[in-house]
Amino acid sequence: MRYEPISRPADAFQRTVTAEQITAICERAFGSSARVVAAVELGGGLYNTTFRLELPDTGPVILRVAPEPGAQSRTERELMRGEYAALPFLAPLAPLLPRLLFADFSHQVIGRDYLVQSVLEGVPAPEGLASYPRERWGGFYRQLGELTARVHALTGDRFFGPVAGPGYARWSDALIAGLADTAADLEDAGVDASDLRTGIAAADAGRSVLDRVTVPRLTAGDLWVPNVMLGPAAAEPRICGMWDIDRAWWADPASDWGVFQAACKPGTETDAFWDGYGQLEQSRDAAWRSLIYQARHWGRSGWSGTGSAARTGSPPPATRSRRSRPSWACSGACGVFTAVALGGR
Repeated sequence: MRYEPISRPADAFQRTVTAEQITAICERAFGSSARVVAAVELGGGLYNTTFRLELPDTGPVILRVAPEPGAQSRTERELMRGEYAALPFLAPLAPLLPRLLFADFSHQVIGRDYLVQSVLEGVPAPEGLASYPRERWGGFYRQLGELTARVHALTGDRFFGPVAGPGYARWSDALIAGLADTAADLEDAGVDASDLRTGIAAADAGRSVLDRVTVPRLTAGDLWVPNVMLGPAAAEPRICGMWDIDRAWWADPASDWGVFQAACKPGTETDAFWDGYGQLEQSRDAAWRSLIYQARHWGRSGWSGTGSAARTGSPPPATRSRRSRPSWACSGACGVFTAVALGGR
């Protein structure tokens, strides 16, 4: 086997998988005669460990291995199982998704969850978009809006919250539980989460407004530019695939990460997102809920920056002491939390 892992510090968050473990995984997935001729670890992500494998009998496949259970935070607990649980609901979008070939959450072969998937053809959107003049990017964002709307059209009938659970009968319960987990993760990392705690208190006081959302709809959680593929050599950017749906929730569509991202840059080519998606509800209640959702995303951005720093071994951005506020708070979240707390409902 040609084995090419990524070299990382011994204390890095991401842990590679040995050649022997890869062989054992493939023998479980494809039978004892399975032979791996090449295993090349792929970079670009900060959470799962990902390899492209070459097997003579099956062709190329992607192996994704989750972190050890003890290394996972509250907000990133068992994400791979979330993706596995979401796949049947995404059946209408199956042509755009990598095919699931095998999943093993038993921890018998390796003490980590893992999936084996087909290779998704195309070019990663960040790379593909760069080959087009910016005046053509609007069409891409319109397609991204259409794709997001197709995901949000899928409804659940049981609960709100992560698709793999835990589930909550009310949207307010699911949202506040997620916010509390984010705050606890930040505090565990030595980051002042008092602003986020203010937002949580406001959400708790406004449960009646949150619970006017009564239909759980599927949200992808991370459907944005880095997680879609473009068809190669097309005259215009054309989305041909999507991946990384492990943060899928049953939720209010207005709370989804892609909706938040599209709203962050008005007056740019991202405005075309709304041409494909449609318009959000315009009401006092929806405006108030959107402040809570902004608090959620700013809080998660704070954890993402802190968690990424821990994973890469570099200092967290703008956090050098336990009581200092991180950059995400100073760059907008404080205003959001204050508005939530004072804005009424």
